[in-house]
Amino acid sequence: MKIVIAPDSFKGSIRAADAAAAIDRGIRRALPGAETVLVPMADGGEGTLDSLTRFGGTKAKVQVSDPLGRPVDAEYGLIHGGATCVVELASASGLELIAAEERDPLHTTTYGTGEVIRRALDAGCRQFIMAIGGSATNDGGAGILQALGVRLLDEAGQPVGRGGLELQRVAAIDMGGMDARLAESTFVIASDVQNPLLGPNGASHVYGPQKGATPEMVAVLEQGMRVWADRILEATGLRVHDLPGAGAAGGVGAALLAFFKAGMRSGIDLVIEHSGFMAHLEGADLVITGEGRIDAQTASGKTPMGVAKEARRHGVPVIALAGSVGPGIEPLYDAGILSVHSIVNGPMALEEAVARAGELLEMSAEQVIRTFAGSVRG
Repeated sequence: MKIVIAPDSFKGSIRAADAAAAIDRGIRRALPGAETVLVPMADGGEGTLDSLTRFGGTKAKVQVSDPLGRPVDAEYGLIHGGATCVVELASASGLELIAAEERDPLHTTTYGTGEVIRRALDAGCRQFIMAIGGSATNDGGAGILQALGVRLLDEAGQPVGRGGLELQRVAAIDMGGMDARLAESTFVIASDVQNPLLGPNGASHVYGPQKGATPEMVAVLEQGMRVWADRILEATGLRVHDLPGAGAAGGVGAALLAFFKAGMRSGIDLVIEHSGFMAHLEGADLVITGEGRIDAQTASGKTPMGVAKEARRHGVPVIALAGSVGPGIEPLYDAGILSVHSIVNGPMALEEAVARAGELLEMSAEQVIRTFAGSVRG
């Protein structure tokens, strides 16, 4: 039996590669002779850099600014023989880089991600894949632009500071000092988010609370983002207010689409294409995928949905494992997922489930495979 193992990371708990290894151990306990292929996945968030460089890529380390302006060691990747640079926003501007009590989207910034891009430009990169999930920010991508020479000016013509709180002070955008090398560069935005920049489904309202915003802070962030959208329209002619995907990563999508030669792609589709996943499906009997939580949002373009769609095209059934399972997962069955299983096998605190993620994945994979193999034999 050939089994393809293609999970995403279980956010805040276990990386995709480690999750795949745990699932593999469980499979081998049930079927020692099984042929397994490990293809860790991602959908534009944390782990995308690892997924894209796992087969034939390299990484470069750079020291830049974290979301609060402190030094942090980040990475970018080189694939296609060095022709394409992969920048993972979470590496420099990610939520996991700061402690829970430090989360404050009024002040966190994407400046460090702009520094990563600048360093990659210094190294000769001109083709970029931007994996923008997992941000700690709600600054509309302003920090990225500031790091690349764009001046954001207040009513007095003075530069504003960094962070979401500063957006409401932006009166003009001066692109005169913008890094000229960006005009020679192209960007593919890998994301699973189609939210607009503004409104109840926009960056501030939907994702701000996940990054530490109180209801009062959300109102301030929304006002600042509205000012920012108006300034972008004045500077570039592009209306990002209600543009699908502009709200990704706290508005980073808006900045990249407006100021760079950029287009958006489904993060999971891009990873599937670059990972060789389709070739691994040849002759496969089963795919096991998974992520930290599977619920109604999974069907909008998260890893299990993308994996299931591709596996279905090859006639291969899929089983999904999750740390938790929420409502609204019925569309996943229509996409080709046979069943969805929570790995939490009894009452336990979240902290315990996170700490035991590898063990729980291994145990769940063993039981799932015993059931699947028995049904096939029957």
